[in-house]
Amino acid sequence: MKILIFTEGTILMHKKAFGHSREEIINQVKEKEPSVHQYESYLPIGKAVEKLKNWKLEGAEILYLTSRKKSEEIEEIQGVLNKQGFPKGKLLFRQDNESYKDIAERALPDILIEDDCESIGGVKEMTISNVKPAIKKKIKSIEIKEFDGIDSLPDKISELRHTDFRK
Repeated sequence: MKILIFTEGTILMHKKAFGHSREEIINQVKEKEPSVHQYESYLPIGKAVEKLKNWKLEGAEILYLTSRKKSEEIEEIQGVLNKQGFPKGKLLFRQDNESYKDIAERALPDILIEDDCESIGGVKEMTISNVKPAIKKKIKSIEIKEFDGIDSLPDKISELRHTDFRK
C-alpha cells in the first residue's frame, strides 16, 4: 500500500501556528506571517508522526509531497521530516513546469491524503482535483481540513483504505 501525503498544511505547520485555532492559522497564512516561509522551523501537526509510523509498521510505503520547488526549501522540509522523526519516505516535489497532478499520476499512490487548500483557493487547488479521471478512479482520495491534521484518521491502514471520508 502506497500512501502519498501532502506536507505543508496537512502534516506540517509553521512554528507560529502552534497553539492557535485552525482559523487563526489560515489567517496567518493569508496575512503572510513571516514564519510561514521559515520552513526549517516547521512543526508536526498533532500526532502526525505517530500516525505515519503506525502505517509504516503495517507495511505502508510513505511518500511525502511538498509545495516547495527551490532546492534549499525542499532540503529544509526534508530536514524537518528527519528532525521530527517522521518515518522514512521519499519527498516528492514539482520540477520545471510540473503540477501536483503530474506527481500524483507518476507516483500512482493507493491513497492520497491532502488538505482542502482553504488558505490558497480551496478544492480547485487540490492535487486530486486535477488528476486524469482514469487515474483518479485508482486513487483513494482523503481530504482533510487544512491545519486540522490527520489525528482523526484510522490507525489501521486497512480501515483507512475502506472508510468513506466524503463530507
